[in-house]
Amino acid sequence: MPTARPTLEFFFFDAGGGHRAAAIALTEVIAEQFPHWKIKLVNLQELLDPVDMFRRVTGTPSQDFYNAILKRGWTYGSLAMLRTLQRGIRFYTPNFEEVLERHWQTSHPDLVVSLIPNFNGILFRALRRVHTDIPYVTIMTDLADFPPHFWLEKQEQFIVCGTERAIAQAREAGYPTDRIFQTSGMILKPLFYREPKGDRRAARIEVGLDPDLPTALIMFGGYGSKSAEKIVDRLARSKLAIQTIVICGHNEKLFAALASRPGCHAVGFTDRVPDYMRLADFFIGKPGPGSISEALQMGLPVIIERNSLTMPQERPNTEWVEERQLGIVIKDFKQIAEAVQSLLADGRLEQFRQNAACLNNRAVYEIPAILEKVMESA
Repeated sequence: MPTARPTLEFFFFDAGGGHRAAAIALTEVIAEQFPHWKIKLVNLQELLDPVDMFRRVTGTPSQDFYNAILKRGWTYGSLAMLRTLQRGIRFYTPNFEEVLERHWQTSHPDLVVSLIPNFNGILFRALRRVHTDIPYVTIMTDLADFPPHFWLEKQEQFIVCGTERAIAQAREAGYPTDRIFQTSGMILKPLFYREPKGDRRAARIEVGLDPDLPTALIMFGGYGSKSAEKIVDRLARSKLAIQTIVICGHNEKLFAALASRPGCHAVGFTDRVPDYMRLADFFIGKPGPGSISEALQMGLPVIIERNSLTMPQERPNTEWVEERQLGIVIKDFKQIAEAVQSLLADGRLEQFRQNAACLNNRAVYEIPAILEKVMESA
């Protein structure tokens, strides 16, 4: 049984930003549901920094290099790059495990929760060498395990999955039924569940948009992407009667380029993404699990891209969108005008909206009870 005031360690890192966002969202809900729990957020990059070989050679932490790649769109050949990364992680496994063992020699949580891929084998083995009785849980923040050993490792742990495909993969990996838990989707911030306030037409006018034009929200993660500017340009040249809201994130260059564009409202880094999504009719952007899930939660069908530049772990997301008929997947954003025109024709937008409304993703509110059950079973 857990202690009277159990301590839970949440492991995350800042490569891409989604892992930290999931950890913080879950912490916020736990504070409401189980206020006596103590949550310790552990940034794995900071913990492993002394043995980060990439930083020693380049002076740049691994996660910062990854984020720079995303910002610049240098993702061609990303599957080979990811497999090379996995080989590098395996090579330095003894160093990583030694650091983690030292961490747990002074830390005795009631539960260890991982919200990150690639390191679950390392984290689990290091934990078991120091503490044989502490349960270990991985919460997948992707819709599937791809490539293999990205999320799933054959070890005596618990796994939380947000899709049927991930559940099937966990079973194929040998996880017993009582160690697999399914949620209704991906973790989202509680902000995405709040009731809208005010009039949408008035809110559009307030930010300089036409209250009656179809509106696309364009977003490529917290670091933005030059693809957003190209999309705005192509839509403008198409003469389609639409307007755009672009979430630029930390990309100041992108914000400066779009700030004065007619029919385009540029937004810098913001915690009001749900508010801007409420002003839009559909979403255009990267096929990340967080972005897609946020858009669908707000009733926005998606237009996303799948090609050789798509990150390998994001490719299953595009297949899921197609299977569930939640939007349009195109090969290249050069086809964005045709895709938007198709989305707005023959009632497709409304049909996709209805399909999105059927998802009913409540994962962030379901997981605390799952973690309580795991602690009780231990």
